[in-house]
Amino acid sequence: MAGLKDKQFLGHLAAFFTISIWGVTFISTKMLLVDFSPVEILFFRLVLALGVLVFVSPPLLVWRRPDRSFVLMELKLAAAGLCGVTLYFLFQNIALSYTLAANVSVLISSAPLFTALVSRIGLNERLKANFFLGFTAAIAGIILIAFNGSVVLKLNPLGDLLSILAALVWAFYSVLIKQIGTQQRSLLGVTRKVVFYGLLFVLLVLPLFNFHLGLYRLSELPNLLNLVFLGAGSSALSYLTWNYAVHLLGPVKTSVYIYMVPVVTIAVSVLALHEPVTLVAGVGMALILIGMALSEREQRLPG
Repeated sequence: MAGLKDKQFLGHLAAFFTISIWGVTFISTKMLLVDFSPVEILFFRLVLALGVLVFVSPPLLVWRRPDRSFVLMELKLAAAGLCGVTLYFLFQNIALSYTLAANVSVLISSAPLFTALVSRIGLNERLKANFFLGFTAAIAGIILIAFNGSVVLKLNPLGDLLSILAALVWAFYSVLIKQIGTQQRSLLGVTRKVVFYGLLFVLLVLPLFNFHLGLYRLSELPNLLNLVFLGAGSSALSYLTWNYAVHLLGPVKTSVYIYMVPVVTIAVSVLALHEPVTLVAGVGMALILIGMALSEREQRLPG
């Protein structure tokens, strides 16, 4: 029992660490969109991420006969890279160029609901009312934070649809990672393979976009620092810790931490920019924490 509690604690710690980094990625991406296109940001961050992962955990070049289990595993890894890396970031980055960052953060925060539904089908996980009550409370809090009490919701059909699609493909990614993680593979190796396939799919679609390398843009320090943060921190290290959390806690319980992204963003704004916390934002954060508590309680119920 103690060992299980220790593993759950490590899983929660890994999930919280991941969200702490992801809480500022929207800001970095929005800043980079001034000089880079969405697909260019994705290309550079994945090249950096893969470079870090290969350096930390070099792949072993061992020939193995491609039997059925090996092919199925590679297909799952490729699907995880397509969903959780290529499509997720393409949808998110393109959405940020069409709609408000607040819209994107709110709509992508619906990922726990999609994850729960996909897990119900793919992993046969049971869901009860408390999870959906927690989801409703958390989304209400996220809306209050994102729009700070504004009654005007500025919709952009394309940008908002892409944000929802990003949340949906992330749900498939989380379930795939859980399935892959149960088959005794190195967590570093899994993360490296997923990022590799994600980059491979990006390279395949580059001709469809107006992509140019433009390395001169990296001479500007803000661009370089933001890309290093997105590549080494948000894509390499954070994917590793997120996959670790999913392995220990499961996709549904881990995905609940996505609700915390706006809270982290506010905390960073208070500490780094000395911005005040409004009453509306405070109520929003309280609703998010209540929603997380309800969702966590749901996952501990028997059945």
